[in-house]
Amino acid sequence: QVQFVESGGGLVQPGESLTLSCQASGNIFNIYALAWYRQAPGNQLERVAVVTNGGTTNYADSVKGRFTISREDAKNTVYLQMNSLESDDTAVYYCNYNPAATTWGQGTQVTVTS
Repeated sequence: QVQFVESGGGLVQPGESLTLSCQASGNIFNIYALAWYRQAPGNQLERVAVVTNGGTTNYADSVKGRFTISREDAKNTVYLQMNSLESDDTAVYYCNYNPAATTWGQGTQVTVTS
């Protein structure tokens, strides 16, 4: 079973940018869709963005135009470029292929505050 390790989070001010990385423990080329999720304190897990192995992407309305998801199958890595960050983007960010997956990484904390 492929496992994921997320990195790249941090503490930033509103309007700044971050790039998250998600390193898989195995090949991802045969995984159809990979997604970034986030969970803020007291909130449910929310899918932020998804990318297929054909390059099709889809975003939550709250991040459209600000976030860009991509995958580099040769490196078994998924990225999330986040621009114009807002305080509502504060959350722990995870990547996975299925929200019902039983194995999740530690996630990476993104905190947006002035």
